This record gives sequence, structure tokens and C-alpha cells, in this order.
Amino acid sequence: MTMEGAALLGRRRITTPSLAEEAYEALHDLIVHGRLAPGQRLIEPELCEQLGISRTPLREALKMLAADGLVTLRRNRNAQVSLIEPQELEHLFEVEAGLESLAASLAARRITNTELKRLESLQERLERLLEKGDRNAYFELNQRIHGLIVAGAKNPVLEETHRSLLGRLERARYLALDHIGRWEESTREHRDILEALKARDSDLARRLLADHVQHTGDAIAAINRPRH
Repeated sequence: MTMEGAALLGRRRITTPSLAEEAYEALHDLIVHGRLAPGQRLIEPELCEQLGISRTPLREALKMLAADGLVTLRRNRNAQVSLIEPQELEHLFEVEAGLESLAASLAARRITNTELKRLESLQERLERLLEKGDRNAYFELNQRIHGLIVAGAKNPVLEETHRSLLGRLERARYLALDHIGRWEESTREHRDILEALKARDSDLARRLLADHVQHTGDAIAAINRPRH
């Protein structure tokens, strides 16, 4: 574990009753934000000491992270942060584009006016965070916006399917923010999607969100492309 990662964990010592869930949240954030790198070993005694918990809740947390696709459990060996495979990313964004474009299409017909006002408020905050350059806050708010659009579809099966992929999607989306110009482009795309939802235009909302996901996938492919 990097010294930075250890320091961050040290500031998040766990004292609440739900130890496994708290450990999950702490490690999840470090993995998604790249402070625990792909392929990095997760040494249980070190993590237990840094989080202030025993091995039982830690192992439960690691199982939860493995279910999210963020950790790889290895028999009789330390778990490790899952690698980011280019082909897996391609497949992941294909699925996300299908799920979220369907969600946008349904949400354009089913989302409530109250939910639209909330999305409008979040969009305004997103634009302010872009101006400030606050990457972590921008990312968290971006995730909330995507989640609200999916929830606006009013389809529990769709929402649950999307949630099952969320861990891997979050890590990929955070990585995309490293691409030059992607913040500005993404913010404009979010504004256009919101306007399509407000207009109750299902076809346009579907196309815009599919394009938005594709652009994020393209940004990640550009980052991962070998340099000559």
C-alpha cells in the first residue's frame, strides 16, 4: 500500500457498529479514486491495523468489493485490487450505454417534475464544481446525477442491474476525468440530457445518454492507448 493510501486510511479509523460496511466504503473510495492501484496486494494485517478492525469484518468487506468487481480474491494468497482490462472496459461501456440510454428513454416519460427540479439543481452545482476544478466533488455529484436518471426510469430491475455494475463503472468514470477536456465536454452533455428529459423527448434523451457513455469510453481508451 502506498504511504498516501495508508495515511488516508489512518484518517478513517472505524468506530461504527457496521464494521464491514464501513471498511467497504473506505476501501471502495481508495480503489475508485486510484489510490489503491490495479494489481496492488491488499495485506490483511496492515489493513486491519490501519482501519482498526479485526479480520472478520475486513474479509466481509473484501467479499463485497469482489462482488463489485473491484477486488480479486485469491485462495491462500492476499486479495488484490482488480486489474483494468481494456477489453473488459469496452464490454462494460457497451452494457452501460444500453442500460443508461434505456433509463433515459423511460425517465423522459416517467420522471416526476420534482425529480427534474432536483436534477436541475444538481446540474447547476456540477457546473460550479467544474469552474472550481474540484475533481472529487465533481465526480461524486456526477455519480448522483447518473443514479437519479436511472431511478427516474421507475424500473426496479433496470436499477438493480445498473447497481450491480456500479463499482466498475465508478472506477472507469473517475479515470476518464484524466482526459484533457472531458470535464467540460461531460458537463455540456449532462446539460443537454437534462433539457431532453425536461422536454419529455424519449428518443433524444436516449441518443444523448448513449453518446455520453460512448464519449467517456473513448476518453478512457485514449488514456490507455500505448504511447509510441
